[in-house]
Amino acid sequence: MTEPASSPPFAAWRAKPLPDLAPLRALRTRVREWPIDRDGAAYREPLVAAEAFGLAGRNYYAHARNPPYFSAAPGAIDRLLLREGVARRLADANAALKREGLALFLFDAWRPRAVQEHFHDVWTPREIARRRPDLTGAALTEEVERYWAAPSIDADRPAPHATGGAVDLTLVWDDGQPLYMGSLFDDPSPLAHTDRFEAEAEEMSFSAEEARANRRVLYWAMREAGFANHPEEWWHYSYGDQAWAKEQDRPALYGPIEAP
Repeated sequence: MTEPASSPPFAAWRAKPLPDLAPLRALRTRVREWPIDRDGAAYREPLVAAEAFGLAGRNYYAHARNPPYFSAAPGAIDRLLLREGVARRLADANAALKREGLALFLFDAWRPRAVQEHFHDVWTPREIARRRPDLTGAALTEEVERYWAAPSIDADRPAPHATGGAVDLTLVWDDGQPLYMGSLFDDPSPLAHTDRFEAEAEEMSFSAEEARANRRVLYWAMREAGFANHPEEWWHYSYGDQAWAKEQDRPALYGPIEAP
């Protein structure tokens, strides 16, 4: 395994502000044009089960108790699969968090194309259009793709979760109770933006302060383990995919992969 991430006190993580995420948002432009290293050893890494590395979770799309959907997604699998290198880094982050009485809880990892198609092509555009009837055509697609990457059969332009390098997750206490993060998982709105609660406000609610602190804990734990965050989604982190690689200014480690 890689060396465990260092673990500062829980209070220090909670108090450490997020960096300015604007540069990271800018890097996501045309991210799927970023090169992939097909000759590296990581490209051939297998998918492994998250639970084999001591990681807790449940595939959010395979069950009906999953607001705002309340139905299983077409093609969803009741497994959580990751590239082996990603699973090892998550295990390191989890070990650091456990020293603080916390743990990671996974919602999703490797994702079938059918699930990506359903939410990119059907559910999300329908729901955004219902709330924002002013958005149509390219403007609607642009808003959808802030949260859901377009499905792809192009090996040079994989959706992040199709690589096995992306993971959606949250924090729980060591008794399994979830920490308050300020929004539903998969809320396709600005409330989901990682830095949504970072702006100082004279009358910030206790709820907003708690969400801000808990998002910070997740962010710093994952960054110390080598992951990149999707700034529009507090729950989405990746290692080895094109978004991570562009931030690192190096070729991506992982391309698309099929589940065993």
